Amino acid sequence: MRSRLTVLVLATTSLMMIAFLVPLALLVRQVAEDRATVRATADIQSIVTQVGTADPADLRLTVDQLVAATGRPITVFLPGETLGTASPRTPAVQLAARGQSLTVESGGGREIVVGVQGRPDGPAVIRTLVSPAEAGDGVTRSWIVLFGLGALLVALGVFVADRLARSIIRPITDLSDVSHRLANAELTARASPEGPQEVREVAGALNHLAGRIQELLRAEREQVADLSHRLRTPLTALRLEAEGLRDQDESARLSAAADALERAVSGLIQQARRRTDGDVEPARCDAAAVVADRAAFWAVLAEDTGRELTVDLVPGPQPVAVSADELAAAIDALLGNVFAHTPDETPFSVRLASAPEGVVLTIADRGPGMPAGLIRRGVSGGDSTGLGLDIARRAAQASGGQFEIIGGDDGSVVRMVLGRP
Repeated sequence: MRSRLTVLVLATTSLMMIAFLVPLALLVRQVAEDRATVRATADIQSIVTQVGTADPADLRLTVDQLVAATGRPITVFLPGETLGTASPRTPAVQLAARGQSLTVESGGGREIVVGVQGRPDGPAVIRTLVSPAEAGDGVTRSWIVLFGLGALLVALGVFVADRLARSIIRPITDLSDVSHRLANAELTARASPEGPQEVREVAGALNHLAGRIQELLRAEREQVADLSHRLRTPLTALRLEAEGLRDQDESARLSAAADALERAVSGLIQQARRRTDGDVEPARCDAAAVVADRAAFWAVLAEDTGRELTVDLVPGPQPVAVSADELAAAIDALLGNVFAHTPDETPFSVRLASAPEGVVLTIADRGPGMPAGLIRRGVSGGDSTGLGLDIARRAAQASGGQFEIIGGDDGSVVRMVLGRP
């Protein structure tokens, strides 16, 4: 927009300068020609009296002095004699011999002839020629000055237009930057109310919208945190029930599960609080440690259901750009799908490898397979919420990686690429 405004002003001022300077340049040339003609006419008028009365000898001296003084060709045609600059008797001279004075354009310039009557030997004619160089004397310099001033005025107009356009575009650019920052979840971004009245109104509306979004998100996250906090009571009851079991191994396993669930709930509360306060640190964790921990947790259930579990993990640390809680939730969702949608004794594997594009987590099973459409949020192939795969997908995309499902007759393969911080 700034460049378009500048080009518009440049085109407008250029057309105005052309419309103004071209006629003025032609006028300057005409004035210069008329000035040279008037000067030449005045020179020959100064000797009209001598031509009408003086004898040829005295008149020759007068004409030669005038030619030397003016530097212009001046010729006096007497009956049977020519004085001054040698010149042929042109048609204009012949016409002036009848008593007329005239100015005509010729190939060599502007010809001025004055007829003089009253000489005893017959009429005389005074002729001079204004050359194109004399007629255009000073015209080029005047044109340079005019077009230089025109170019200066055009440049000044473009400069003023650019400054004005910049004062208009800068607030609009600021609005664009603020909108992009808001789109990137930087909810504290605000626009400065600058520029024209309309732009200031838009900035105020955008700031109000950003504040309203921040309030709504704060209320939503508070509700999530409160809802998560309500889970503590049934978790406490579950831990007490687990401690009351007679089987110590079973009691320890259920207590560990309750502790893990409580840690997940606590992490969810803290995460919601941090986002509400706007204090979000860059997420990162050691993928090797998180995957090993969750694989060990699910290995117990795999043993109970007769499933063969193969774990192949690259040595750590393997830093990735996602929090430990989010990665653990994604792994639990994927492994939970394996147990929920495959029959008992179905083998599955968990592999973590390092690749140029990041850290690759692969979970494969030999069950009936799942369609790729299940990756959409809320879509379920069975009696579930349909959120598990979407949680894993969002965790992969949040780290800058990708998520894909490869289904087939011999099972399903879920592949998560986690970006590095």
